[in-house]
Amino acid sequence: MRSSLRRSAEFTRKTIVRQAVILMVTIKDISERCGVSRATVSKALNGHTDIGAETTAQIRRVAKEMGYLPNATARTLKLGRSHNIGVLFVDKTACGLRHEYFSSILDSLKVEAERRGYDITFISKDIGEFSMDYYEHAKYRNCDGVVIASVDFSDPAVLKLIASEIPTVSLDFVYDNRTSVLSDNIGGISALVHYIYEMGHRRIAFIHGEDTSVTQKRLISFHKTCASLGMRVPEYYVKPALYHDPKLSGLATRELLALSDRPTCILYPDDFSFIGGMNELERQGISIPDDMSVAGYDGILLSQVLRPRLTTYHQDAETMGCEAAAKLVELIEQPKTSLPQQIMVSGQLLKGDTIKNINE
Repeated sequence: MRSSLRRSAEFTRKTIVRQAVILMVTIKDISERCGVSRATVSKALNGHTDIGAETTAQIRRVAKEMGYLPNATARTLKLGRSHNIGVLFVDKTACGLRHEYFSSILDSLKVEAERRGYDITFISKDIGEFSMDYYEHAKYRNCDGVVIASVDFSDPAVLKLIASEIPTVSLDFVYDNRTSVLSDNIGGISALVHYIYEMGHRRIAFIHGEDTSVTQKRLISFHKTCASLGMRVPEYYVKPALYHDPKLSGLATRELLALSDRPTCILYPDDFSFIGGMNELERQGISIPDDMSVAGYDGILLSQVLRPRLTTYHQDAETMGCEAAAKLVELIEQPKTSLPQQIMVSGQLLKGDTIKNINE
């Protein structure tokens, strides 16, 4: 009975393959049009390099003219891959993809994934009325791999996904024996502090985001750089806030302005949060940069259209997204030769008009 069931299942699988590979008919049509074998057409359409470039170009041109589209089901059955990448993005700032830093990362990730023949699917803990963890959702969507972009990295559901057989690449967080793509937060803060110091400032305050690995790196870099330059930073110069939250940054700015030895320059968690500080400074009649120097972080478009133009550090979100997609595809397609890596992506200091030169 079991043997009969196995034969039946195998027959069904082969039937599905034959039906799904209706593209074989299309391949036959293309081969007849081009005057080459079906094997040659298949190789050309799948990127094999053992046929001539001119032949490949001709076959692909004809395939496009004929409206050829590969069958996803057949490709999955044949290759054992769905060519579908999951993206884990949990919105902690209630602004969704309007957050320019993350939207830039995800946009470049999508472009690079599609260039390599992959689609992307967002995964979560809910599908309609049903609840499942991230691993179960990734399996349900048949994801070949997952990019972990923004989430509580200590969430047990995330750790379950990381520990599974599914290849993963994390952004701005390092897991043991897993590939990560990291923005150079240490270098970014160091570059800002050095520039502010060169402009003559010695009393520099720092309003930082919530307690994350990114924040910890920025805080360490801030204190270490200040110490290396011989600057003492009073504890009350370092204020907690949240990323992408102008209101809290505005309140922290108010506290700093109330100090008898208030700073001459304030660093903000990000460019968007700086808006809260800008509003508070304006409310108190304090001019930027004549009365107070300021700097942001991220280098989003907003920072460069404000007047005065905000001094900030531009994170290379485009490269981060591209690297994340490339490394994940490598892990998917070459699992036996791909080693876990930590890819550090440097950004760029953008010198605006909000840091006054007090050396003069």
